[in-house]
Amino acid sequence: MESSFAMRINNIIKEMQDGLDPEVLANWYLIVQSRARELCPEDLREKIVVEQDPILFMKFRLNISKRTVSFVISAIEQSLPEMPYSTRLYFEKVQEIILEEFTKVKTDVQ
Repeated sequence: MESSFAMRINNIIKEMQDGLDPEVLANWYLIVQSRARELCPEDLREKIVVEQDPILFMKFRLNISKRTVSFVISAIEQSLPEMPYSTRLYFEKVQEIILEEFTKVKTDVQ
C-alpha cells in the first residue's frame, strides 16, 4: 500500500518536472504561436513571434503587437486544457503578464 502511494507521488512530481522542461515549453510556445496566427488576420500573423534564448533555455521572448494580444490570449486559452499541469500554470502566468503589460500600455497612452 505504501509503495503504491510513494509511486503515485513520484509520478506526480515527475509529471510536474517534465511540464517545465525547456523543450516542452518551447513546443507549447510554438503551438500557441501557430494557433494565434490562425486566429488573427493575415496582415498581423508576422507580428506574433516567439524566440527561445540560445543560452538560457528556460527564457523565452514573446514579441507581439498590441493588435494581436487578444488572439494570443485566445490561443493560450484554447491550449490550456491540453497542457500538463505545471505547463498550464506557467502559461496562465504568461497570460497574466501579457494582460498586465497590455493594460499598462493602454493606460499610459490615455
